[in-house]
Amino acid sequence: MDRRDALRSGLAMAASGWVSDDPAQRAATSNGGQASAASAQANAAAALQHFFDAEWEWSLETEPVRASLLGDRRWNDRWEDVSLDAIERNHEHRAGALERLSAIDRAALSPRDQLNYDLFQRDCATALEEHAFHWYLVPLNQRGGIQTSDEVGDELRFATVKDYEDWIGRLRSFPVYMDQTIALMREGIHQKMLLPRVVMERVPAQIDHQIVTDPAASPFYKPFRRFPESIAKKDQDGLAADGRDAINSGLIGSFTKFKQFFTGEYLPACFDQVGIWQVPNGAALYAFDVRKFTTTNLTPAEVHQIGLDEVARIETAMERVRASTDFKGSRDDFFHYLRTDPRFFEKTPDDLLESYRALAKRVDPELVKLFRTLPRMPYGVEPIPAAVAPDTTAAYYSQGAADGSRAGTYYVNLYRPEMRPKWEMTALTLHESVPGHHIQIAIGMEQADLPNFRRYGFYNAFGEGWALYAESLGDEMGLYGDPYSKFGQLTYDMWRAVRLVVDTGMHSMRWSRQQAIDYFTAKAAKAELDVVNEIDRYIAWPGQALAYKIGQLKIRELRTKAAAALGPRFDVREFHEVVLREGALPLDILERNVNEWVDGIQRT
Repeated sequence: MDRRDALRSGLAMAASGWVSDDPAQRAATSNGGQASAASAQANAAAALQHFFDAEWEWSLETEPVRASLLGDRRWNDRWEDVSLDAIERNHEHRAGALERLSAIDRAALSPRDQLNYDLFQRDCATALEEHAFHWYLVPLNQRGGIQTSDEVGDELRFATVKDYEDWIGRLRSFPVYMDQTIALMREGIHQKMLLPRVVMERVPAQIDHQIVTDPAASPFYKPFRRFPESIAKKDQDGLAADGRDAINSGLIGSFTKFKQFFTGEYLPACFDQVGIWQVPNGAALYAFDVRKFTTTNLTPAEVHQIGLDEVARIETAMERVRASTDFKGSRDDFFHYLRTDPRFFEKTPDDLLESYRALAKRVDPELVKLFRTLPRMPYGVEPIPAAVAPDTTAAYYSQGAADGSRAGTYYVNLYRPEMRPKWEMTALTLHESVPGHHIQIAIGMEQADLPNFRRYGFYNAFGEGWALYAESLGDEMGLYGDPYSKFGQLTYDMWRAVRLVVDTGMHSMRWSRQQAIDYFTAKAAKAELDVVNEIDRYIAWPGQALAYKIGQLKIRELRTKAAAALGPRFDVREFHEVVLREGALPLDILERNVNEWVDGIQRT
C-alpha cells in the first residue's frame, strides 16, 4: 500500500467513526502511521536530492566556465554554447525541470527540504520569466564579456600538462564562441535589444588589447609564461608552442572580425539615449529587474522614494561628521577638499596596493568581536587587470574555488591613484573582503549540508545588502577612528542611496546620463572618475545596483527589531550566525528565519 492509499484508508476510517477497542491495535496503527510518514519523507528527500544532483550536473556542463571557476575541471577545454539554439534548449530544460520538481511530494519533505524545494522552484521560475524579455541578446557590456574572457585564465589552476592542454582546447574553440556571440548581437540589433552607445563606446579599446601581432603578447598567453617545475622542459616548450599557434591561427582573427562587426554594425545601432525603457517591453523588463534584484515586490516608483528618503537621512549624518572636522567652508568646498587634497591620496599604484593590503590585515583580528563562525577559506588582495581598470569601479570580489584550489580575491583598482582617496578605503575593504563578501560567500560555500545550488548561489539583495551592512560594522570594530574615514563610510552609504534614485531615474523616469551624474556628484564626495564609471555601470546593468541599499535596510531593520525584542539577551554574534548560516536567501526568507530565532529565544 503506497502512502496515498494509506492516507485514503485512514480518512475513510475516521469518517466512519471506527476506533479500535484494542490498545495494542491502536498503538500498532499509530506506529504504522508514523513509519509510513517517515518512509514517505525519506523517499521524497531522496527524490529531491537526486533531482538537485542531476540539475547541478546539468548546470555545470552547460556553463563550463563557471564549473572551471568553481574548481570542477571536467569541461576545462570548453566555452559555453551561447548559440540561439542552445539558449532555447536550456530554456526548455528549465521548464521541464519545474515539471519534474512538481512530481516530488513537497508535503512529505522536512521543513528544510521544503525550503530547498521552494528556492529552486523560485529560481527556475525567475529564469523562465526573464527569458521572455530576450535580455540574453545583450551578452556583453563595458565591464566585461567575450572581449575580457582572457581573465578566466587568471582564475584557473595550471598544475599539470592536462591543465595546459585544456586551455589550448579552449583557445582553439574560441572562434566558434565568437561566432555565436556575434550572431546573438546581430539578433539583438534586429530585435532592438541593445545598450546605449555611450557605454558601448568603451568596448573597442578593450577589443584592441586582444589584437596583437605577437601571439606571446596576447593576454590569453599568460598561463604559458610560467610553468610549474613538475612539468618537463620539453613539455613546456611544446605546450607554449601549441598555445601560440592556437592564438595565432584563430583567436586573434576572431577578435579582428569582432572589432569590424562591433564598430561597423553594432555600435551604430546602439541607442543614443540611456535607459532600458527604450528596448521592447522595456517598462515591464525593468519592473522585473527591480523584483529580481531586490527579491521584493517593490515598484520602481517605490524604490525611487526610498532612495530620496535615504539621501535626506544620510545628508544629515554627513553634516554632523563634517562639523566635527576643522574644515571651514561649505559642503561643496568640503567635497572639493576631499576629492583633491594630496593628503588623501597615495602617490603610486604600488603604494595604493600596499595600503589596501595593510588595511585588510588590520581588519582580520577584529572579526571575532562580531562573529561566532569565520570561514576556513582565506582571501587575498590583488589589482584589477589593467585592461579593464579604466572602465570599472573601485573594487570587486571574486569568490574562491569550491575545491579550495583558489582563495577568494579582493580586487582593487590602481588606475590613477590620484583619483582614489584613502578615506574611502576602510568602507570599501569592509564591503568587498571581510566582513563583507568574503565572509558571507565563503561561509555559504562551506555549508556542506546545503544543496550545491544554494551553497554557490547568490541573491543580490542578500549578498550586496550584507556587504553594505558590513561597512557599518567598522564602528563596532573601532576602524573609523577619524572623521574622514567615517565620512568615507557615510559617502559609501550615500552612494548606494543615490543608486536608488538615479537607477530608477534613468530606466523608469527617463533621466539623462548627465542628469544622473549631476545628482550623484551633488550628493556624494566620490571622485569624478568613479561617478562616471558608476553611472555607466547602472546604464549597462539595469536594476542590479538597487539590491545593495534595499538589502542593507532589511538586515539593519531585522537587527534593530531583534535587539529591541530580546533586550539584554540579544547577542550580535548569534544574530550574524542566523543571517549567514543558511547561505544567500531572498529577503522574505531571511526575515522569517530571524523572526523564528527571536521567537525561539523568547519562549525559553
